[in-house]
Amino acid sequence: MSARPAAVTEREPAVTPIAPHDELGRAFKAAMAAVRRLRGRETHHPGELSYAQYSLLFSLAGGEMKSARELAELADLSPATVAQMLDNLAGAELVVRVRSDEDKRIVLTSLTERGREVIEARRCTMEPRWRSALSEFSDSELRTAARVLDRLHDLFEQFAEHDQR
Repeated sequence: MSARPAAVTEREPAVTPIAPHDELGRAFKAAMAAVRRLRGRETHHPGELSYAQYSLLFSLAGGEMKSARELAELADLSPATVAQMLDNLAGAELVVRVRSDEDKRIVLTSLTERGREVIEARRCTMEPRWRSALSEFSDSELRTAARVLDRLHDLFEQFAEHDQR
């Protein structure tokens, strides 16, 4: 009778648990990278809107007229980029631009009926995907996530203010 060699078992390397702060940081960086990739794949096909153009249109969805400066801040774009985009959106009859009654140097932008239809169609496409992606989380968890993101927003604003000094 021959002796069978003992089964060799390989030890799996010990997995060090990731600290919650580090896990959040990793997830945040991955989400930001995905947004950058999305913005980097901007479409320039005739008749199609880019992610940034949709962002401008959604910023106007509340019905309030906004200046190019306000839209630039909301969309995280330069005022020059926004001005060019608004010219294109006005040419496509998605927005209308009028001079402010209070300050004629300021041009205010609002959605046209066609612009509202375009963002509503986009919302109908994207909202089910958004809700599906978040469906496993409770309302309480989503509110907590919103507070965390708000806190991160404030933190990055503080970093920006500090860097400007």
